[in-house]
Amino acid sequence: MAEHVSVTQISKYVGQEVTLKGWVYNRTDKGKLSFLLVRDGTGFIQCVAFKGDLSPELFEQISHLPQESSVIITGSVREDKRAPGIPGGYEVGIKDLQVVQTAELDYPMSLKDHGVDFALDNRHLWIRMQSQWAILRVRATVMAATREWLDTNGFTAMDTPILTPAAAEGTTTLFETEYFDEGKAYLAQTGQLYNEANIFAFGKVYCFGPTFRAEKSKTRRHLTEFWMLEPEIAFCDLDGLMEVEEQMITHIVQRVLRDREPELKFLGRDLSKLENIKAPFPRISYDDAAKMLQDLYEKETDPEKKELLKFDWGIDFGAPHETAITQQFDKPVFVYGYPSAVKAFYMEPWPGRPEVCKSVDLLAPEGYGEICGGSERMSSHENLLARIHKEGLPEDAFKWYLDLRKYGSVPHSGFGMGTERVTAWMCGIEHVREAIAFPRTIKRVYP
Repeated sequence: MAEHVSVTQISKYVGQEVTLKGWVYNRTDKGKLSFLLVRDGTGFIQCVAFKGDLSPELFEQISHLPQESSVIITGSVREDKRAPGIPGGYEVGIKDLQVVQTAELDYPMSLKDHGVDFALDNRHLWIRMQSQWAILRVRATVMAATREWLDTNGFTAMDTPILTPAAAEGTTTLFETEYFDEGKAYLAQTGQLYNEANIFAFGKVYCFGPTFRAEKSKTRRHLTEFWMLEPEIAFCDLDGLMEVEEQMITHIVQRVLRDREPELKFLGRDLSKLENIKAPFPRISYDDAAKMLQDLYEKETDPEKKELLKFDWGIDFGAPHETAITQQFDKPVFVYGYPSAVKAFYMEPWPGRPEVCKSVDLLAPEGYGEICGGSERMSSHENLLARIHKEGLPEDAFKWYLDLRKYGSVPHSGFGMGTERVTAWMCGIEHVREAIAFPRTIKRVYP
């Protein structure tokens, strides 16, 4: 029996007979030829049935195979630069085909345009489409590259709780649930606070998992459930944090370019934009960014665009502001020193400027906005306690967090990176809902 190989390995088997196991993505019939575009989970490849090479019964069966029928194909590998697929350039001349299951004819996600709601209702099938498959392959590589860089740079992976007793970033964005006799618990907005405990045992740590935000946001950059990477580092200031971020993001981009070039090309991504992403990244203060926006506002002549650029010092950036800032650079740009009022309670105040904190956001180019958000954390017990009181947060719920500042406190910093936002940027797609297999938004929890 011919060796079973995957589509990604096919270039090594030119002139040899192989077996592929997969699904019929598309079929085109041309007289004595039937062309099957077959996917096997690792790629898409053209398989060609020639009537003269097969029994009449088998050729007839092949020429009537519905989309998504599962098959086992044996045939010879040929190089043909015209052959479609991902990565493409190779095809298999069919010598035998075994049907595992003949799919029903009413497959919902046929190869035509579908409305967004219909596609999302059928997300369990939509992920089989070439574009969605390519995006999710890039996502997997983003996650693998992230772990690779952290694991080889002294970080220890730590799992943090999904169920937490209190808010970490804001009481209005929590999903709450009854928790036995303990009252209410909440789905985690972040694992950061627990990782701050972990650094005092391990020095440099990260968690990587789902986080939840109950804010009623409908923008293309928001999901209610998303995957966030959160490194935390002891003895690290804000400058050191930015160095970690730019080195890690550079590694992610280079790994995606190396391993997912065929997928990116299929998606129509301009690779030159990503090839330019190398450390160091430019750094500007929030004050300078605010001035930049003011200058852009004064120069803008289009009333509609001018209104979007309107900005006052002290507010957080909206998507139009982030886009305008990143358009001034061809790399991700750090914006640091945000007003304390728009950031979380645990961020270290800027020396001599209590209205500003040691925070930093990393904004991706091409209008993709914030992909990482972090800060130097408060290391003083007294300052943190005062901020908890000011924010009206329950002191008892944060007793353990305050303890960290009583027993060997050190300057420390950390950040969160949104996996879906990085994936959307890598792929050049508009909406983060395509950058996760089963998106959760304020109006969608199915399938």
